[in-house]
Amino acid sequence: MLNLSYQRYFILGLLLFISSIQAEERLTFGIYAADKPTSVVKKIRPVLNKIQASLREKLGREIKIRMQIAPDYAKGLDEIVTGRLDFARLGPASYVEAKARQPKIRILALESHHGGKRFNGVIVVRRDSSIKSIAELKGKRFAFGNRRSTIGRYLAQRFLLQAGIRNDDLAGYDYLGRHDKVGSAVALGAFDAGALKEGTYKKLLAAGLPLKILASFPNVTKPWVVRADMDEASFQSLRASLLALGTEYFLPGEDSDFDPIRRAMDESVLFFRD
Repeated sequence: MLNLSYQRYFILGLLLFISSIQAEERLTFGIYAADKPTSVVKKIRPVLNKIQASLREKLGREIKIRMQIAPDYAKGLDEIVTGRLDFARLGPASYVEAKARQPKIRILALESHHGGKRFNGVIVVRRDSSIKSIAELKGKRFAFGNRRSTIGRYLAQRFLLQAGIRNDDLAGYDYLGRHDKVGSAVALGAFDAGALKEGTYKKLLAAGLPLKILASFPNVTKPWVVRADMDEASFQSLRASLLALGTEYFLPGEDSDFDPIRRAMDESVLFFRD
């Protein structure tokens, strides 16, 4: 049997442990796999660790952020719209859709790209391709990303449309899901061209894939958003913690930053002939 002294220390230690668990707050952060999941974790987990540290300093208590990766855009979108996540990183088009479904979702901040709110999407071909212009994509096979992707679908289809190319002008097209899959499919010759993020293109190029850029177009950086029913104090603390990381990481953002994306989503339907 335990002696009384040991029992007292054991009970005291147990109570302290339970108290520490109760004092620790947990937040669930969501993201979907627009690229290879391991690449997503490698990029985002260090940022979440910095946010945890900033929250701890501001609030004077331990905050743990659990990262949840959805397998696709639709699942990731549903998680934040229905409030099963505390905050999330969305693509621009996914944010527009989420805001339409749940108007009370709010932007915490926008990711910074070299201190700005814009970065490029690219249309790539094989390095040895004879294609020199967007107009020459008529009669060719084109790879899009996810059906909900800002770059991989909406902006790419509007860009093709502006060049006078619609769906039935192509020899064929498909939606491959992730940006890295688009680049790999073009490099392997399964498609003549495809649309993906410039950042993913650079990674694939560094990995030795024989690709080159045919054209580029601007996009808005990704917003980090909170669930609709988050209280104001929590929202402000979380927002301040993101912005405290500096302009290397985040910039203030507004819903109006995504008006160009809304227009692109509306106009992309013209890519498809009746």
